[in-house]
Amino acid sequence: MLDLGPSLPSDAECRRWLGEPVKAVVLSTSSFLSNKRGFPVLPRRHQELLLLLLKSNVQLLLRGEALHAGAPASLGDGDGDGDSQMPPTERGAEAAPPPPPPAHPLAVYWEYLAYLFAKLEPLSDQERLEAGYRDYLQAPLQPLMDNLESQTYETFEKDHTKYSTYEEAVFCALQDLAAPTPAQAGEAVVVMVVGAGRGPLVSASLRAGVRAGRALCVYAVEKNPNALVHLRALHARERWGGAVTLVAHDMRTWAAPESAQIMVSELLGSFGDNELSPECLDGAQRFLAVGGVCIPQSYTSFLAPVTASKLWNDVKAHGDLAHFETPYVVKLHRVAPLSEALPVFTFRHPNTEQPVDNTRALSLRFQRAADAPGQLMHGFAGYFDAVLYKHVHLSIFPPTATANMFSWFPIFFPLRAPVHVPAGAAVEASLWRCGDGAKVWYEWAATVPQATAVHNPNGRSYFVGL
Repeated sequence: MLDLGPSLPSDAECRRWLGEPVKAVVLSTSSFLSNKRGFPVLPRRHQELLLLLLKSNVQLLLRGEALHAGAPASLGDGDGDGDSQMPPTERGAEAAPPPPPPAHPLAVYWEYLAYLFAKLEPLSDQERLEAGYRDYLQAPLQPLMDNLESQTYETFEKDHTKYSTYEEAVFCALQDLAAPTPAQAGEAVVVMVVGAGRGPLVSASLRAGVRAGRALCVYAVEKNPNALVHLRALHARERWGGAVTLVAHDMRTWAAPESAQIMVSELLGSFGDNELSPECLDGAQRFLAVGGVCIPQSYTSFLAPVTASKLWNDVKAHGDLAHFETPYVVKLHRVAPLSEALPVFTFRHPNTEQPVDNTRALSLRFQRAADAPGQLMHGFAGYFDAVLYKHVHLSIFPPTATANMFSWFPIFFPLRAPVHVPAGAAVEASLWRCGDGAKVWYEWAATVPQATAVHNPNGRSYFVGL
């Protein structure tokens, strides 16, 4: 429970509480100012903080004696004009409480707070979809080692933003291909969709071909027999005929009958590379023609230290070491970053490195502002930004995030014990991407202001199978 007085600390100090288990806020009547009609209004910074807390379902408790005028005919929004009054409205499934009796001495304060509640914007369609996943820990998918269920594919196929963005990337790549010579007239552009799933990338590629006015010969490569059932049904329903060839094979071992000008994949995970996109695309690039295009062309992961009390306690509730050494996919909600995220690992395709080595190691120093408050660090939040083709991006990294896309949530790397970071102190951490030919795993540790144990050494608790 937070007690908000007439004066507030810095914005950074206020925002840090978004990552703590705040259940309620006590608001004193002495915190209110009087507008020109004598009615109570809150200072602007109090309003902004309360709106942030209300979005996190924090309860408000009013305390003190009535210090302002009686119940007004209009309340205003705190800017001193006092010209409007709005009734409480719903935000998602949330609703303002019923009003107290008119004779209640604090009724005028309640009415003002109800007005603030009404200022919350209704949840967008994407927010409604994601609401049930907020701060809910999920194990990352392993589409290479596991055959995903049809329901999983169906959920992701509803993300129209992702597939329209892929379509745009293929369209731009087709436009950049050299115009066919008279001898090549009528020849199709060979496109290979590796990890085709139930076919949305195939459909997106064909739509891009129509837009670009280029005939396509598409190879849809998929190893999951469950997905192939739907892919064959889609092939028949859409009457793709010879334009699409279905290949029931692992992209890394398939012997392609011809070279591709464009190769398309969506094996990006929450951290960019945690679904083994580097290993898969490196294995498939042998059938990419010289000068051919891989979509995505590159992707970069990002990491930020965070206060995330709820997530950490949910991990702790399992009562074992293994869960503290497992990264989780989670829709971050009650989380407060300690600093801005920094870039971590970048992978590019096609990969011209010789020999190919996708292991990585990096130490990061997160510099914090001098007035940054002291905070508990519970772990690290991870994101990715992908360049599909030239200017066409897909991202869950907050500064560049693709709007209205829900296929990927951030990833959370927990610490076995929270680390207290003093006010203004920097944070340093190390992250390793390791592999042994059979599996890939991450190891991580904080080093400053306090050294922690290396988490998940040798992949003892978590790994992604090759």
